[in-house]
Amino acid sequence: MEIAIELIESMLGKFTSEKKWTLQAIEQLSEDDIISSPSPESNSIANLVAHIRGAVHSRIETILLDIPDTRDRNKEFEKGLKMSKEQAVTKTRDSFDIIIQYLEHLKSTPELLMSQPFLNLPPLTYSQVNNETTALNLMMAIFREVHFHTGQIIYAAKIRKGQLVWNYD
Repeated sequence: MEIAIELIESMLGKFTSEKKWTLQAIEQLSEDDIISSPSPESNSIANLVAHIRGAVHSRIETILLDIPDTRDRNKEFEKGLKMSKEQAVTKTRDSFDIIIQYLEHLKSTPELLMSQPFLNLPPLTYSQVNNETTALNLMMAIFREVHFHTGQIIYAAKIRKGQLVWNYD
């Protein structure tokens, strides 16, 4: 189990760091920055935050908190999606906190890393993983998805603000 703990701790460090940088970027934006898209084909920061929150809900909250999957993925990508800066910060913080909570749960019970948490749940929707996936594969998919979209959030924030100010503490 030593390698499992190392992997989980590595993911915890990565998600903690990703949370910090994403929140710092969002906190420097205006309400208009949150809902503006870099181009007509692009997603706004509001869309990206909603999408991350939806993915975390359908993939982790259904396991960790036994909450039924009520995700509306299409709504996450609606053009003109309204979201305040405060909502963007809260949804981002909540998403990362849920991921980190699940990783802490796995760290305390590393044997669950190879479990199949969705096996007896309704079929997954909008997911790269299926109901036979392992907790490890789920976390790898979440890792890829969240990192991809937080990169887009930071890039969109730089487009809107030019230079961002980073706190490295």
